[in-house]
Amino acid sequence: MLKIKVLLSKLTNSLLVVATVLLPLSSLPQDKVIDQVVAVVGSNIILKSEIEEIYISSQAQGRTSTGDMKCEILEELLQEKLLLAEAEIDTTISATPSQINQQTEGMLQQYLSYFQTEKAIEDYFKKPIAVIKSEMQERVKSQILTQQMQQKIIQNVTATPSEVRSYYRSLKDDVIPVIPAQYEYAQITYMPPTDLAEENRVKTQLRDLKKKIEDGSSFSAMAVVYSEGPEAGNGGELPYKGRAEFDETYAAAAFNLKSDKISNVVKTEEGYHIIQLMDRKGEKIKVRDILIKPKISISSLEQASLRLDSIANMIRKNEITFDQAAMLFSYDKNSRNNGGIVINQNTSTSKFPLEELDADVSKVLTKLRLNEISDPFKSIDENQTTVFKIIRLVNKIESHKANLQDDYQQLTQEFLMKKKEKTLNDWFAKQQKDNYIRIDNTYANCNFKFKNWIK
Repeated sequence: MLKIKVLLSKLTNSLLVVATVLLPLSSLPQDKVIDQVVAVVGSNIILKSEIEEIYISSQAQGRTSTGDMKCEILEELLQEKLLLAEAEIDTTISATPSQINQQTEGMLQQYLSYFQTEKAIEDYFKKPIAVIKSEMQERVKSQILTQQMQQKIIQNVTATPSEVRSYYRSLKDDVIPVIPAQYEYAQITYMPPTDLAEENRVKTQLRDLKKKIEDGSSFSAMAVVYSEGPEAGNGGELPYKGRAEFDETYAAAAFNLKSDKISNVVKTEEGYHIIQLMDRKGEKIKVRDILIKPKISISSLEQASLRLDSIANMIRKNEITFDQAAMLFSYDKNSRNNGGIVINQNTSTSKFPLEELDADVSKVLTKLRLNEISDPFKSIDENQTTVFKIIRLVNKIESHKANLQDDYQQLTQEFLMKKKEKTLNDWFAKQQKDNYIRIDNTYANCNFKFKNWIK
């Protein structure tokens, strides 16, 4: 599993260098590096300052290297520029102003959370915020284009059963991956009820915020201060979504809005919302959202724990099966019709390595015997809402060397990642031959992964 994760990381983070540039550079020197063109790829250039910024940021974030890190960074940038050159002539690839602005605003929020004020950002980088934002937009645009290009190159790479079997049989015994211990479990969840007075308080607060926004206050500013949603730091902005991607009640309110109008208070499983329509594009909309969750009283928490304790005792006494109890009582719609069995979203199986379990679940699960039912415990569900759970250990698969019978899916993932990596490497090798590339002599002695950068 560790090898699989490393390969996934290599693929999904091959453009990590771009993201690194956009993060707050806590160690960035304030004296500007004198720029020098160190490489040219087609019509795109790589500056010495780019390498220096990424180098300092990488060190600050703990990146290490067994070789010359600056050479590694240069090669990552060379690969990025090849992807960008191809993306710029591919008519199926584009970065919309909305995508660029959304990601740029997200990055600016990261800067603001670090530096606190725009003035502090300007003082640190010795540039007006407008210039910083403009430069960031160009970097974001490049990132979007190169990511799309990379995905296009590998989108049709598949792994057939015969390929996976051949791959496994070709592995020497000492390189067959070790699969860590895995757990399968079932759960019954119960959501503590909220007091009517608390729900009314939240609805009143949202109505007051709506009035303030309609009177001229900024929705984004209100979202940053008051929203409890994951998008709060980005002014409450959600990406474009279709109707089916929203909660049904939420979608009904959002899709009926006219531009810039704000909804009445909407209740979902997450809590209470007010919504502002920002844009409509075909069957998708872009909205801002302020979410506030009613606070749960101590008596409600105790009531939820007692309720689940009663259900657990019924199961232990064989008055009802765990499967039946999950269907009748569990609040988790994703598992209740499956006997409470929880599915790992990373693999679409019911198997969880210990590190992929929620901490509160793993703490309880690892102490259970097979088919034992836990006492109730407090947890957080997928909507970041407080719930109580009881869980049953369905199966534990001990750590072992991978085999085709038990670990076919994991082996398929590993083979597919290797195949995608090879596809990307073959593409880069071909592009090296087909594109004009020049590298400054100061980097002539770099031990590059690809040997044909310098012709």
